[in-house]
Amino acid sequence: MHPSQVTPQATAAHPSGGVQNAVIGAAYAAAQATPTEAAVIDRSLLVEGIKLQNAGQIDQAQAVFELYLTHFPDDGIAIYSLAVVLLGKGGPERVLPLVERGVKANPGFAPLWFAHASVLQRLGRREAALASYDQAIAVKPDYVEALINSGTLLREMLQHLPALERFNRALVVDPNHQNALSNCAIMLTEFKKPLEAIAMFDRLLAINPDFEYGIGSICYERMHICDWSHFDADVARVLAGIGSGKASAKSLGVMSITDSAAVHHQCAEIFANHRYPVRHAPLWTGERYKHDRIRIAYVSPDLREHPVGHLMAGIFERHDKTRFETIAISIGAGDNSRLRQRMLDTFDHFVDARMMDSRRVAELMREMEVDVAIDLAGFTSDSRSEIFSMRPAPAQVNYLGYPGTMGTKYMDYIVADRHVIPPEHKQFYNEQVVYLPDAYLPAASGLKIADRTPTRAECGLPEEGVVFCSFNHDYKIAPHVFAVWMNLLREVPGSVLWLMSRNPLSQENLRREAGARGVHPGRLVFAQRVPRVEDHLARYRQADLFLDTHPYNAHTTCADALMSGLPVVTCMGGAFPSRVAGSLLHAAGIPELVTTSLADYEALALKLARDPQRLAALKAQLIASQPTNALCDADAFTRNLEAIYTAMWRKTQLGGAEDALS
Repeated sequence: MHPSQVTPQATAAHPSGGVQNAVIGAAYAAAQATPTEAAVIDRSLLVEGIKLQNAGQIDQAQAVFELYLTHFPDDGIAIYSLAVVLLGKGGPERVLPLVERGVKANPGFAPLWFAHASVLQRLGRREAALASYDQAIAVKPDYVEALINSGTLLREMLQHLPALERFNRALVVDPNHQNALSNCAIMLTEFKKPLEAIAMFDRLLAINPDFEYGIGSICYERMHICDWSHFDADVARVLAGIGSGKASAKSLGVMSITDSAAVHHQCAEIFANHRYPVRHAPLWTGERYKHDRIRIAYVSPDLREHPVGHLMAGIFERHDKTRFETIAISIGAGDNSRLRQRMLDTFDHFVDARMMDSRRVAELMREMEVDVAIDLAGFTSDSRSEIFSMRPAPAQVNYLGYPGTMGTKYMDYIVADRHVIPPEHKQFYNEQVVYLPDAYLPAASGLKIADRTPTRAECGLPEEGVVFCSFNHDYKIAPHVFAVWMNLLREVPGSVLWLMSRNPLSQENLRREAGARGVHPGRLVFAQRVPRVEDHLARYRQADLFLDTHPYNAHTTCADALMSGLPVVTCMGGAFPSRVAGSLLHAAGIPELVTTSLADYEALALKLARDPQRLAALKAQLIASQPTNALCDADAFTRNLEAIYTAMWRKTQLGGAEDALS
């Protein structure tokens, strides 16, 4: 029997039809009733639709809401309920006219403004979404969900203080609201208030030990201040959560606690599916462009004074403009630096997209007919992976900023080398792995090192003794590696460990850990930040040996050390982040400084520390080989990268074979 032919009598004859048939029968009765009777019956119909929705019978609920709206097209509750159902199925484009009709007819109904904002946010229209969240809050000032969602949106728009204010307002309404606690904690980390952030995460985890990314976030924050008091327990919980498919940690944080490529892969897939799923029809659907030059677009929040900016500026400048049309999509804050100006000057098109909606950025890239889009950020700070989920370009590339798979189907390629991703590790990458012939990481071409070397006294170092150096970020220092460093200080009398000063809490904790391992805390020396990069690089000359971190290696920092003539000892692990220093050492011509176990790492560092002549020879070799080694040949690096982009273009636009990319 066709649904339009269902009658109350037919429903009664088939009681096994359950709630669905009862609702259809009520709808039929409503259609036949007088207006007064219809209003009564249809309100009960709406209630039944909501019951179906709550019971997870989504398709049936949708049918009921749509039928109800044929009688009462402006009913706010019905429009809201149907919008929730349709949003759950994706396709925000089709929901927008519905919620726009709803807010016009029901301007005093806060949930509809919330639904309207949610649809606009899914479409990447951030400013419009924020205005609708504000409308919801104006109608209902204690609307916790609207306060939280608008705060999250403000944070994405880099309006951090207003975002924190929204989260705090939500906590006034509900002090135990889990999303409000989580977002407050995240904001406190961004405001560099680690102890307050950790306390907030503790409150959250006391309420819900399995809150998404909660244990991973507190572990990562503790590592930023070198607080290892809960390290083993935190790591065990994070890894157990990932192993069971839970969103226990963000993928970037996991890189500091394990060198398992399998774990990194699983974590990235969980994170990408949760945070950056495909929510839109692809903007590029197979069209073939006919350009005189291949259009490449670099998307990054870091086109400024930032390691990514330093590494890539010389590459941007060396692109062959007769073959490539270069586009910068800057999605982060700019600055007035010379580095930023270099990039403004070198691109054919420089788009300041910081305040653009993600949807608009993706649409603009499609309008510009980008051939190859390169994501230089991945899942790092201020990135916007959702742009790539909209498929704005035929070829989409994960490169440089994020050292691992993004775990998605919409990133087509990852650019690497055979050291960071050996062929047997390709199984852990959703992207097609494309190899550069030497190191995947470009040394900062054109990097200037100050002629004057500061004295040891000016650096706070003793005049005599071996200077071990590790200028890595605090969160990369794991307790098992720090234990090796302390062994070295005990074995090499008069030696010191030179670290970078980033916050007083990490200094205090590291000094305490040194004392607990039998090393005087005064043998840890903390370098202060200096305004000019060239002066920072010059002081590397006062170090004798750079000790790498594990499982998250030095990346740009390793390149800086090698370019400054400082040898680096590394322990190469099983995943991309733990293999980068090894890649750079091979490119620099000193692969003998690569080890594969912490025992060998310690033994090699100790041997070198006791052999000043060998250290001097390694330093001389690094400086002498710079004109010819692969790490310093920016021209060849750029041509190799362009060859990769050309092969990607051929594959998507000319139907080329994959052989050139294998």
